[in-house]
Amino acid sequence: MPDIIQLLPDHVANQIAAGEVVQRPASVVKELLENAIDAKSTVITLVLKDAGKTLIQVTDNGTGMSPADALLSFERHATSKIKIAEDLFKLNTKGFRGEALASIAAIAHVSLKTKQHDQQIGTKINVEGNKVVGQEQAVVPEGTTIAVKNLFFNIPARRNFLKSNPVETRHIIDEFHRVALAHPSIAFTMTHNDDLVFNLPTSNVRQRIVNIFGSKTNEKLVPVAETTDILKIDGFVLKPDFAKKSRGQQFFFVNDRFIKSPYLNHAVNAAFEGLIKPSLHPGYFLFLEVDPKSIDINIHPTKTEIKFDDEHALYAMVRATIKHSLGQFSIAPVLDFNRESSLDTPYDYSNKPPVSPTIDVDRDFNPFSATPKQKNIDFPYKRDKDTAHWDSLYVGLNDTQDNTDGSYSPETHLTFESEQVTGSLFEEQSPVSAQLTFQLQNKYIISPIKSGMMVIHQHLAHQRILYEELLKNITVHQGVSQQLLFPLELPFSIPDMQVLQKIQEQLEHTGFVFGAFGEDTLSITGIPVALVESQASMVLEQLIQDIMDEVPDAGFSQNDLLVRSMAKSMAIKTGVALNSKEREHLVNQLFMCKEPSISPSNQAVIITLDANDLDKKFK
Repeated sequence: MPDIIQLLPDHVANQIAAGEVVQRPASVVKELLENAIDAKSTVITLVLKDAGKTLIQVTDNGTGMSPADALLSFERHATSKIKIAEDLFKLNTKGFRGEALASIAAIAHVSLKTKQHDQQIGTKINVEGNKVVGQEQAVVPEGTTIAVKNLFFNIPARRNFLKSNPVETRHIIDEFHRVALAHPSIAFTMTHNDDLVFNLPTSNVRQRIVNIFGSKTNEKLVPVAETTDILKIDGFVLKPDFAKKSRGQQFFFVNDRFIKSPYLNHAVNAAFEGLIKPSLHPGYFLFLEVDPKSIDINIHPTKTEIKFDDEHALYAMVRATIKHSLGQFSIAPVLDFNRESSLDTPYDYSNKPPVSPTIDVDRDFNPFSATPKQKNIDFPYKRDKDTAHWDSLYVGLNDTQDNTDGSYSPETHLTFESEQVTGSLFEEQSPVSAQLTFQLQNKYIISPIKSGMMVIHQHLAHQRILYEELLKNITVHQGVSQQLLFPLELPFSIPDMQVLQKIQEQLEHTGFVFGAFGEDTLSITGIPVALVESQASMVLEQLIQDIMDEVPDAGFSQNDLLVRSMAKSMAIKTGVALNSKEREHLVNQLFMCKEPSISPSNQAVIITLDANDLDKKFK
């Protein structure tokens, strides 16, 4: 029987390795930026074309490479970061496995230009599909420039799995944020399709956060700092008032490397317990420094997961440090039992000398006397001379005597106008029969029908109503808006502002009226009629998040996504109590829809319970 196990060719092995390292254009951006940081660069420039599908170019002013190192860098497991296996447990660099350039070169056209500082001339190498097609000396600036073109050109199946350009751009921006936040001492620049997206000069951590997420972020930050024998924590958390439903602004860095740690994230949530709603997530930018020997980085291809030597101690320290910072800066309520503010001396009496109180005692008062002695009381309002003629109003009342005893009875002279009983416009109903709908657990609306009863999910029902109304407005361009007395000034990051500008026309058709579009601030002068002013920011944030996660093609599909997101944010939530008129109005509006039984997200809105089914429960 012939042997069936064989070695894979190099190009197949490289493509398999590329599948682990390069999942999308953002993976290439991450690897190239980390290599530029390891080269001790101080200025890094990122250039993108078509969300990285056509071009990803990273230029740095680092140490550069010699011709031999430049050629060897495209080989698998070729690295300058480690030499022995023990080096894996004391890493101080970003890359260390030597698979980044080899994996990228296996599925793209790569051009490398590099020159060392002490050399007069540099090296240029072109690689296509992991094959070196050209190497020559060239006059290039100091540092390294790597251009990755036509990603997945030789694996069309992988290219078909890529999302639309806005989605891929969002992933690239996320990776750019993670690298830029961890290294504020390095200047970063990012351009996409010749448009400047970020220009981040050298700064400190706080200024770097403000430069990325907008000037309004500065007032939201609460400093966090603590140093112990096993851990050093620095960074910032956002005030509880700015907690969001999404996890967008949550960053953990361990030794200047971005990580994802649900365990430590739970520690942050525990520190905010009681300050934010359970459905919201706090924002934070936390930098942890630990001994490299106490962590294991090489457990995931993307190196975003880390194993800690003592997770329980880190959990307790992170939670306690954040709680201390929130209390120190008067964010969390503090109980002080040593001082009672109500006992403080008023300001008007602080400089006055104390005066002994006087007591007036009536020594002639006798509670056992039959007719207690009463002092003369002066009334402030005395009878005026002008009211003396009022006595004439009562003259003649005693002249009429209707009773047998000669006394006057006013009731005998009083006549009442008879009230004619007419037919009622509406038939009188008992309170029970007049109640057409009921609410169960502030979540379901119960309505009796002939065959049994109907149960309506109030949140999903309102979604369907708003969805069809907004979709009609955005289709016929007849959105109705309510003008605001004072414009709303909402802060957004630069990428979020770019998303809003692209969908500005569709939002205006739903009823939004925009003022000026600033660099990181949006002015709103009108909102849709069904939207509450306080919810405008939440609706737009949720809309941006939905578009970044799932952007369909232009046309009706994009309008459908826009309307679904807005209807979900604007609909009444579970737990809201509705009176009888509100419930009946909601039911009537629901049955005026084209598809009342299905929500925009294809969930059931109405279920019916037959009376026969109820009878079976009592047998």
